Amino acid sequence: MAEAYIVGAVRTPVGTKKGALKDVHPADLGAHVLKELVDRTGVDPAAVEDVIMGCVMQVGPQSLDIARTAWLSAGLPESVPGVTIDRQCGSSQQAIHFAAQGVLSGTQDLVVAAGVEQMAIVPMGSSVAMAMEKGMPFPYGDGWVERYGMQEVSQFRGAQLMAEKWGFSRTDLEGFALESHRRAAKAIEAGYFDREIAPIAGLSRDEGPRPDTTMEKMAGLKPLREGWDITAAVASQISVGSSALLIASEEAVKRHNLTPRARIHTLALCGSDPVYMLTGPIPATEKALAKSGLKIDEFDAFEVNEAFAPVPMAWAKDTGASLEKTNPNGGAIALGHPLGATGGILMTKLLHELERTGGRYGLQTMCEGGGQANATIIERV
Repeated sequence: MAEAYIVGAVRTPVGTKKGALKDVHPADLGAHVLKELVDRTGVDPAAVEDVIMGCVMQVGPQSLDIARTAWLSAGLPESVPGVTIDRQCGSSQQAIHFAAQGVLSGTQDLVVAAGVEQMAIVPMGSSVAMAMEKGMPFPYGDGWVERYGMQEVSQFRGAQLMAEKWGFSRTDLEGFALESHRRAAKAIEAGYFDREIAPIAGLSRDEGPRPDTTMEKMAGLKPLREGWDITAAVASQISVGSSALLIASEEAVKRHNLTPRARIHTLALCGSDPVYMLTGPIPATEKALAKSGLKIDEFDAFEVNEAFAPVPMAWAKDTGASLEKTNPNGGAIALGHPLGATGGILMTKLLHELERTGGRYGLQTMCEGGGQANATIIERV
């Protein structure tokens, strides 16, 4: 049976909207991790068969197939093609899936899975601005409106609906957010992220965590809408970052003298309610567990994207997963969420955490626009 291995994983530090990376062109941001990935693994870049890069807002500086642009900006061989994909927040996790599937199918041996998002230059929502300007109902057509009506469909409302359905109070959400900042600050001070980060523009540490935040400070923030429990404090931060992983077949590992670090164990996908939007990680995890034959208590670490606090909280409640093992070094509430790059960032974090602790199994999942989710299980080798 064919195997697909992660042989390299690297990310930039995650920058804030007004931080050190705010002026870095997204193609250069992506190029940085691609070049670093090649340097760290020692692979012949001409042997790479494709570069699959996630990016959500594919307009302006992030348009015209940024996967290809970033590879060429890195000074890497013109012979290697690139393709840019959009599965919303899960774009670079889907890039990992596509890369692994290429290897598992036997049609490819070396594929780069990457992601980039420069939210300081290309704001969230840029790609739907044209639809709004034309008076269209967001990006949705008549069939959508006939099926779901003209109700508000947004991640913000989805987060509030989740908080209400699962019975999480504002205090519950803020307590989770506070712990995310505490864990991230601890991990940074302990140097847990040092091996996985490729410094850029003078930045070597994630900028987002606020070690001085408190429950009192969070309680003073206004909700995103009157009567809601969702505030900026319990949401992921607007960020800048990129990530890249090298996925290899067993044959490529031998031929290029690469070191397997983790085996891609199980891949799963699901669709979920597009109005709630953010609940997909729950059924995606259930599908991954069923396919893998593993039980939730067999995992050593989980990375569940903290788009909003209710997402991992509801996920843990329904799956029975340990919150102690979930985002052990903080999540997007503290570290940020550069949309198209986050899937690769989470996988890079998960791999390094398993290596640091000697763990065996890790699971990553994240909610995605349109009501979707990816779930990926890896086994450290």
